[in-house]
Amino acid sequence: MTDPRIEKLASVLVHHSLRLRKGDLFVINSGHSAAPLVTAVYRQALDAGAHTHVHIGLEGLNEVFFKHASPQQLRYVSPLALHEIKTITAQLTIISEENTKALTHVDPKKMATVSHSHQKLSQIFLNRAARQQLRWCLTLYPTNAAAQDAEMSLDEYEAFVYDAAHVTAQNPLRYWRAMQRRQEKIKALLDKKKTFHILANDTDLTLSTAGRKWISCYGRENFPDGEIFTGPQETSAEGHIRYSFPVCHGGREVHDVVLTFAKGRVTKATATKGEDFLRSMIDMDKGSQRLGEFAFGTNDGITQFTKNTLFDEKIGGTMHLALGSGYPETGSINKSGLHWDMVCDLRKNGQVYADDELIFKNGRFLL
Repeated sequence: MTDPRIEKLASVLVHHSLRLRKGDLFVINSGHSAAPLVTAVYRQALDAGAHTHVHIGLEGLNEVFFKHASPQQLRYVSPLALHEIKTITAQLTIISEENTKALTHVDPKKMATVSHSHQKLSQIFLNRAARQQLRWCLTLYPTNAAAQDAEMSLDEYEAFVYDAAHVTAQNPLRYWRAMQRRQEKIKALLDKKKTFHILANDTDLTLSTAGRKWISCYGRENFPDGEIFTGPQETSAEGHIRYSFPVCHGGREVHDVVLTFAKGRVTKATATKGEDFLRSMIDMDKGSQRLGEFAFGTNDGITQFTKNTLFDEKIGGTMHLALGSGYPETGSINKSGLHWDMVCDLRKNGQVYADDELIFKNGRFLL
């Protein structure tokens, strides 16, 4: 018997997040572990009239690739992938890893090479999305690996995921539409401000969002969702920030990250674990040394850190800054093969001043 939560999640993804309609060229990217969700989305997408294609990846192929690929193969960009990203009108990616640590021992230089070579694909994707030519969504199907990272049983983690997505509510669509209305008030406040000063544990950072647009997220590009973000001025960041939680990327964990900025560029980066990996990612290209995103997490249904950015960056009362590529719809012009979100907890002794006005304290906007 199909879990009714999966059917509800599929319905929200098809009708709210992706807004699929007749004639859409729709691609689902997933691992085989998420077969129940893939099947439910596939069925409902067909019912909506979309031309639906499915890419199912096999666990372990990425590990094989990084072990055996030549330098030329690491840099290669498939013309098939290029054609797809130029052609599709909707895309759903489902995270469903069975081993989240499979790439832990891969040479970070190889990972950086692949990310850098795929920057063209990423930029086309972002530009089409900004022009509203491509609708996309990233979600997660609960697996034992993700549950272990979160230090939960699979049953506990499934409950966490579906509660965070609010698909256990009688009418999930009503919840996400209400979130949209609530966040419009916050967005209206942020749109009026230009200079932000962030104060927290070992954190004193200023940056500018002048001329940039704030985007309210309520279950469209990410699901579950709950954030409001923009792209800071590329040369504006000054000061330092300590990230409250380990930062994860490509199966790696980096602990106690402290970044120092001058004229928008990272001038110092330290960590108690994974510092070499951190520095190799920051040195990927010129854009990876600057901020592409500045955002506030607003999902109060997510309260704990689980080592998964899709959820952790949405924790209500937190803030995250991403190194690397920015989103063109915000006005960001930062381009990079990297986009790495890092979360700072503002729920205890956190303050944010905007144009010298205290607008955020201890995890709450002062509206």
